[in-house]
Amino acid sequence: MTELAISTRVNSSFEDTVEATRKALSEQGFGVLTEIDMQSTLKAKIDADIERYVILGACNPRLAKGAIDTDRQVGLLLPCNVVVRADGDNTIVEAMNPQLMVGLSAAPGLSDVADEATALLQAAIDTLDGESTTA
Repeated sequence: MTELAISTRVNSSFEDTVEATRKALSEQGFGVLTEIDMQSTLKAKIDADIERYVILGACNPRLAKGAIDTDRQVGLLLPCNVVVRADGDNTIVEAMNPQLMVGLSAAPGLSDVADEATALLQAAIDTLDGESTTA
């Protein structure tokens, strides 16, 4: 079974980790297209309280083009979501594992795109100096 996320736990403030994650993604060719502050949204919409939790919609245009060229429906899985969330004194960063696309579409060539995306996201996560895992 393919793991859901590539993740790390860092001993850094939430704000610093969000900024470091944006930088790490950028260094690997990803831009952040969307940012959803789940804590604020859930509080405003349904008066629910959760920890600091941000979803970054990251996109590497070259890889996105390669993925949708192999299977137009893969766009349903884009952009790559990266979650930064508070966990006590630590912050967790989790990137959606691109290998999930391969399990959902048998399109020829998608495996190569997913392999490259996985390597780049793993490299970004690794620069955050945490305890990296695939979970």
